[in-house]
Amino acid sequence: MAKAANCRIRVLIADDHTIVRAGLTALLGTEKDLEIVGQAKNGIEAVRESLCLLPDIVLMDLMMPKKDGVEATAEIVEKVPTVKVIILTTFGTSDGIAHALAAGAKGAILKNADNCQLVAAIRKVARGEEFVSTEIRQQLAIDPPIPELTPRQKDILASMVRGLTDKDIARQLSIRQDGVNDHVSAILRKLGAANRTEAVAVALRKHLLKI
Repeated sequence: MAKAANCRIRVLIADDHTIVRAGLTALLGTEKDLEIVGQAKNGIEAVRESLCLLPDIVLMDLMMPKKDGVEATAEIVEKVPTVKVIILTTFGTSDGIAHALAAGAKGAILKNADNCQLVAAIRKVARGEEFVSTEIRQQLAIDPPIPELTPRQKDILASMVRGLTDKDIARQLSIRQDGVNDHVSAILRKLGAANRTEAVAVALRKHLLKI
């Protein structure tokens, strides 16, 4: 539903970089129909402030501490579906963006987009429409996202990146080694990797882990 003409669009900025939050606040504060109602420096704060402030729009960074943008988006959409999330990211890989859109985000735009495009995206999503920038649509087309890994698979992949053996991983996670082997096989299938080395390379290229 479109907002009344005399209503300002209330925006919450969620980004772990102070300078980014300050820059966006200064930029959007010049628009008469926009109002910055709060900021969050991690995903947990983004969810908490969304529940408390009930903004119209959350500008959500993908990679944040404590709870990433995908997890925060999913929780916000589930608990306060009236709040619309726009993913704002610097990453050129499609996986996090695709997962955030699947979780309920209504828009996605790169941080290097010009000011007019960002403001237009906010206004469009606030009207109940969706906005995914051309650059991101192109990226989704040329770099299809992989199926999302389970939390356990992410743990094991992180251990693989650190060079741990299956035996080491089993001991670290207190699970059976054959269970680790099964998870590794599933990870390789999802990443389209022939071996552990390729899997690690894909994980690093696609920013699948917070390392």
